Order: sequence, then C-alpha cells, then structure tokens
Amino acid sequence: MSVGIVMLVHTALDRAELVARHWARAGCPVVIHVDKVVPRATYEAFVQSLSDLPGVLFSRRHRCEWGTWGLVAASQDASELMLARFEEVRHVYLASGSCLPLRPVEELVDYLAERPRTDFIESATTADVPWTVGGLDHERFTLYFPFSWRKNRYLFDWFVEFQRAMSLHRRIPNGIVPHMGSQWWCLTRQTLSAVLEDPERPKYDGYFRRVWIPDESYFQTLARLYSTNIESRSLTLSKFDFQGKPHIFYDDHLQLLRRSDCFVARKIWPHADRLYEAFLTDTDTAMSRQEPNPGKIDRIFAKAVDRRTRGRPGLYMQSRFPNPGWENGVTAGKYSVFQGFSELFQDFEGWLGRATSAQVHGHIYGPDKAEFAGGQTVINGALSNNAKLRDSNPKAFLTNLLWNTRGERLCFQYGPRDNPGINWHMARDPNAQISVISGAWAVPLFQSNSNFAEIRAAAAILQKIENAMLDELRSPDVKARVRMWTMAEFIEAPMEPLQVIIDEIGQKSMRRLAEAPRLEDLTGFGQFLQNLKNQGMHPYLMGDFPVDPIPHNARTTRRKPYLVRK
Repeated sequence: MSVGIVMLVHTALDRAELVARHWARAGCPVVIHVDKVVPRATYEAFVQSLSDLPGVLFSRRHRCEWGTWGLVAASQDASELMLARFEEVRHVYLASGSCLPLRPVEELVDYLAERPRTDFIESATTADVPWTVGGLDHERFTLYFPFSWRKNRYLFDWFVEFQRAMSLHRRIPNGIVPHMGSQWWCLTRQTLSAVLEDPERPKYDGYFRRVWIPDESYFQTLARLYSTNIESRSLTLSKFDFQGKPHIFYDDHLQLLRRSDCFVARKIWPHADRLYEAFLTDTDTAMSRQEPNPGKIDRIFAKAVDRRTRGRPGLYMQSRFPNPGWENGVTAGKYSVFQGFSELFQDFEGWLGRATSAQVHGHIYGPDKAEFAGGQTVINGALSNNAKLRDSNPKAFLTNLLWNTRGERLCFQYGPRDNPGINWHMARDPNAQISVISGAWAVPLFQSNSNFAEIRAAAAILQKIENAMLDELRSPDVKARVRMWTMAEFIEAPMEPLQVIIDEIGQKSMRRLAEAPRLEDLTGFGQFLQNLKNQGMHPYLMGDFPVDPIPHNARTTRRKPYLVRK
C-alpha cells in the first residue's frame, strides 16, 4: 500500500520542491498543481527541477483565487491523475506547497495502512461549526456569489444584502446535506474515486461552483455519501486566528510543532530555514508513534488569540486600538481620584501620602501642567508634565501613567478647572475610585483678592462645568466607585468619609486615623456665597451654608453664681 500526495502550489516553489522530494524519497507518488497565476517560465523551471523524479507528476493548471471554484477543480484534476497513474495508492493526502511533514513519512504510511477504510476529513454541518468567519454559514449554500470577495468586496456585500432583501435563494440538490470543514483531507481510494466518478457529478459541480469557499464544503459534503468510516478531523495541523486567517509557523515554533504529534503542519513561513532543516533532514527529531493530537497546543493558540484581541489590562495594542470596548480593562491598576479635597484642606497631598504611603499627585490634568508628586517634570515612562502633550490624548496619558507605575497605588487631584475630557473615561473604569466634594472649587475664589465681578463670572463657569461632570458620574453606565458629598455635608463630619476612603485604598493596615488634614479657614465663606446670590449667581453645589456660623440672635446662657466657702 502507498500514500499519494496531492500538492497545491502557488508560491515559494523552492520550498515546495524540497517537500516534494521529501515525499518522493519515502516512496510516495506526488502530483503537483501549480496555480495558473504563476508565470509560464517560472512554472517550466519548476517542472524541470523535479524532472529527475519519475514519481512526481504535474496536473492541468487552474486559476486558484481564494474562496472560488478553482481550488476544487485543481484538487479534482490532481486526484484523478493520481488515481489513474498510481494504482498502488490507497489513500490520497491533500496538502499545500506551504505544508511541512513533521513526522517520518513511514509513520504516516503505517498509520494509514492500519486504517485502510478510514477517511480523515473534517466534516460537520453548518449548525455544528462555531468557527465560520464572515457572517455566512448556511447562506453560503443558498445564495449566489458572482463577485469576488477579495477583488470586489463592495459588490460582494451589496449583492448578498440584495438577495436577502429580495428573498432570493438557490435550491440545494436533493440527496446532499451541506457539510463544512478543513480543506486539507486524506481520503481512501474508494471514497475519492466514488466522488470523482459519480454520475451526478456534473450536477454537484454546477451547484458547488457557485458556493462561497467551495474548497471547504465540496469534498466534505460528498464524502458523506460514499464513505463507510469518516473520522471528522484533519491529519494536518492548521490553526486560524479570530479573523479566519491561518497562523504562520516560524523558526521559534520548532518545539511547539514537535509537541503536536501531527503528521503535517501548515502554514510554514518560506524563510523558516530551521524548521525545514529539522523536519526534512534530521531523522533524530522524529517524534514518538503517538496519535496526532493538535489539542496539546490549542491552549497556546487560545492564549495567543486572547492576547491579540484582549491583551493585558490597561495596555492598548495596535491590534485592538481601533476597536472601542476591546480593551481588557480600561487601565492597568486601581487608582483614586480626589475632587475638591486639595481645595478644602491644606497640604492634602502630603497628608494623604503619610496616611496611605501611596504616590499622591496634584492636579495632573491642571490647565498649566501636570502636577506630579514631588514637583517632578518627567515621570515613569518618560511622561512629561507638558500640558499640550498631555491634552493631545488625555486618555493615553492616564493609561500610560498607570501602566508605567504598576504596583503602586496612584492618587491624584481633579476638578472643574482641569481637562474635562478625561472625566467620562475615568467614570467607566472599574479601577477608578472617585471621591467628590462638590462646590469646593469656590474656596480658592473666596480666598482670592480678585474683583468680585470676575469672581462671580469664574464661579458661574466652574459650577456649570462641575455640574456636567457630576451628571456623567451619575450615569447608569458608570463602572467606577463614586462617592459624592456637598461641601456643607463633608465639613460637618469629615473624619468618617476620610476613614472610608483611606481604608479602601488599603496601602496600610486597617486602623483609625490618628491625624486629620487641616481644614482651610472658612470664616466668612457663608457670607461670600450670599454675596454671589446677591449678584444673581446661585451657588447650589456647595450645599446649605449659613451666612454666619453663629446666628446673631442666639441667646447666651448665663452661669449661675456659686459660693466658695472658706
């Protein structure tokens, strides 16, 4: 018994020659189909290079564009030539020019000799395959596809939508149930000859000629009519990414391929010299005689797909950047945002750093610069405090800062004077802990010595900005941990919310605060707010502040006199 190899070649003819010689040296007849797009001179030189091998033949050439009938026609003609010229062949193995045998050919011959009636072809109904990419499952068998998916994508998509809208569809020939699977099969002589010599073949060919990607359904469907024993799997290791594109194996995949125990792998990079040298010339690298098990490396490929599509939390890669929502976590770690605290308390950053041992920055989105801790101008990752650089992409600035300071708890100040473009990004980040004292931006205005008309105008603008920011933080789509207090609520009992915030940061052991931040002097602040009201501006975000802390009409209780006896 012998195994015949059908090779579909369209590029890297030098590598295809090496592989063809490898098959031929092991006693396997080889029939090669060369894509018609290959120039005539190149094709003739390729034929001449293999002319010394009588067991290597060339079949009639077809134009093999992806997803079209040419690939099936090429497989048919090459298989017919194989069956006609090599009567000793009992199994026909379909491979490509970029396929590489991973185990000694003798092992493949012995493996198939032990299973003389078994066809190895991946074959499943459209309802059972989760890996179809492109949105066409059963429709690829019921719609018309006169336009090339690659060359006329617009017309392809338009005509598909047109047929859907007009409820147009093709009739599937009686007696067959469409199946799909890998293009790379290994069929017995009986099954393959039955498919190729079927009296109904013109009808089937006419139907599949207009099916989309027929090379993944023609033999997979018709083999079900004639095979007595199908193992729905391919003996060729081929992996595809989430877009349906084949993974390419390079030199650094050598050990990975050895662990697969598969007989053949595709798609091999033409310049992977180490792979070709190891598997085509070094017989000592032969693996043990085990059942092919590509599942051994499925975990690695699944992890690669996950890394490509989701990546590491907070790291934005080019493969995901154009797709909002593809990020695996908005940022790389947890961080705390304090709005209004540095305005209400003196040296709040220093106090928070002592209380938590966290890295506490000032207003990193301030209007003039990014206020890094310790007055630094450049921080981890060569991030500059330049406001123009930061504001060119405020989202990337925050994600880079968190990525480059992984392992540290980041804390910074924020407010209505800062860049508002980052507020919604933080609001939808589960890693963010946002604490807001609304209206605290009025304290610096109260302490300023500016003209009151200017103060009133600035207060109106800041209140409008902060109100919009608070609306975003109240959205039902917010994923951050948000706490809000009005300024009046907070200063009534500041220690309790401060304790909750410090405990949540969790940089130190859980214990009660021994030191409180020093509150700014707010004597006369209530009158300041009343003056704003008198000028026509209603400061409502601060809460209910009395004009005077102690009402003038409050009665004082006189102490009773007492006697001191001698």
